[in-house]
Amino acid sequence: MPVDESDSTSAAGSDSSSPRFFVAGADPSAGRDPARWSHFAAAAEAASATTRRLEKARRIGSYFATLPDPDLVLAARFLAGHVFPQRDQRTTNVGGSALFRAIAEVTGMADDDLAERLVALGDLGDLAFEAVTRAHATGAPVTTALTLQEVFEALEKLAAASGTNERSRMVVDMLRGTTASEAKYLVKLLTGDLRIGVKEGAIEDAVARLYGVEIARVQWANMLTGDVGETALLARQGRLDDARMRLFHPLKFMLATPAADLSDVARQMPEEFFVEDKFDGIRAQVHVARTGEGGEGIEPLHGTLIDGVRTAIFSRTLDEITASFPDLLAALAALVPQDVQDEEASGLILDGEIVPVQGERILPFAELQKRLGRKKVPAHLLERIPAAFVVYDVLYGQGRVLIEEPLSVRRAVLETLPIDGHRTRRAGSTRFRDVAALDAEFDGARERGNEGLMVKDPRSAYKPGRRGRDWLKIKRALATLDVVVTAVEVGNGRRHKLLSDYTFAVRASESDPTLLNVGKAYSGLTDAEIEELSQWFREHTIQEFAHGKVRLVEPQIVIEVTFDLVQPSKRHKSGYALRFPRIVRVRRDKPASEIDTLATVARLASS
Repeated sequence: MPVDESDSTSAAGSDSSSPRFFVAGADPSAGRDPARWSHFAAAAEAASATTRRLEKARRIGSYFATLPDPDLVLAARFLAGHVFPQRDQRTTNVGGSALFRAIAEVTGMADDDLAERLVALGDLGDLAFEAVTRAHATGAPVTTALTLQEVFEALEKLAAASGTNERSRMVVDMLRGTTASEAKYLVKLLTGDLRIGVKEGAIEDAVARLYGVEIARVQWANMLTGDVGETALLARQGRLDDARMRLFHPLKFMLATPAADLSDVARQMPEEFFVEDKFDGIRAQVHVARTGEGGEGIEPLHGTLIDGVRTAIFSRTLDEITASFPDLLAALAALVPQDVQDEEASGLILDGEIVPVQGERILPFAELQKRLGRKKVPAHLLERIPAAFVVYDVLYGQGRVLIEEPLSVRRAVLETLPIDGHRTRRAGSTRFRDVAALDAEFDGARERGNEGLMVKDPRSAYKPGRRGRDWLKIKRALATLDVVVTAVEVGNGRRHKLLSDYTFAVRASESDPTLLNVGKAYSGLTDAEIEELSQWFREHTIQEFAHGKVRLVEPQIVIEVTFDLVQPSKRHKSGYALRFPRIVRVRRDKPASEIDTLATVARLASS
């Protein structure tokens, strides 16, 4: 790591009413304060410098051991890439382009120079480090007394700010006067990913080793609270067993594995298994609970409060989408027991699918897509394309966590819910013993307008964030790939002012997130979708070419594409290209970490 500016700083003459982002005239004792932001940056750098899991945990644990309780909570959250607990609805809401502009303003570097270095470095935090280092090279040493608590207070104010201009100004104020390493990790935290090989799992591991407890206990407490910082504090205090389920933070979704054929089902499933329709909608997790008198706590929780019942809907990307489905809220709130006032006792966490409906019939996903991506769905669309939530699992109910219970038990709890059959529906589940009967069942599911079948082991626990063989999916035969957009280009004709041509990529492998381009598509989306995405791409551009005609963009937009065939290609580093690709839909429900891999492309090429 390059040697950063001096660490001997102080706090003289600061304004105590606001965070000190640049303090001159140092108190030497400040340099020994473990709660300083410079110490956090050093700890993050140390963790990133090793790929060995045990050593990474040791370095994180050594840093945690130096911190007082309040700062331990913040440091654990920050290292995991979080500013607030997951049930807290606040976000800093600062995009990559705003951070880029802030770095340019603070350092005085030209946009073209910064863009060139960003392509080479691939990370805005690393860009901030390099740019600030260059900016300070000819001046006096920069020193600060910035602390973890001051960073948190500034980020709270940023989350409360309204308007892009105000947030941009606040980011500039935060960065101005920081050292290079401090700027690096401020920017990384604002992007939501420190990219140092430390996720929540690494924090859980470090906490377990530091305090001598089983990692399973740490993981369980973190899942219940939705706050890795609070979990670290509970572990320090020997109070992990005091952790209780706090609703309104999303749990990771259990994922299914595609079945190669019916013989694959026969090999994986027990003698008797559950079969359900696989719905072509939006995977969603619903949290609902009665919150008592007033209903508003200190935390700004996710969800919408109606008559003392709070309801929140989360997508598979763990983003809140409650505002997109106001027509579901009353029916979901009605699932809460009327005679229970306590959140913990009345609460429900449900897994299911949001689908467009017409009476009893489920409509094609393309109908629901007309409602997506809007901050507020207009009344005419709510009326013309009503939605329903099809429930197929219960993760919390009857005052207890159910994820470790067998699916058969969770299904029994599901049967007790007061489903209205209209806005809320219970997925049908049939017990099968004969795999051969699934052919007819698959045809029936397709006739009902659904994608195919889900086959589930009745003994299976719910495994958040894991893709196992306890759930198998049998889908339509049409070959599609989920890919992420890496570059966009201005279209032709009536689309000459829109970014309508998308280059897309797959992951190198399940363990290697390197993106490899496999094609380019420009058909399949509506004009409204292209116009909306064009605005997003402009705001999330990494680098421009040909005066903005071609743009490298942040790889976040996932699309599903179909194609005629996969063929070898020397044009792409992947070695493959899709012939005549067409966009099926935008996968707003899917994060870039879950797109298809090169192995899938290779398999399609050989089939």
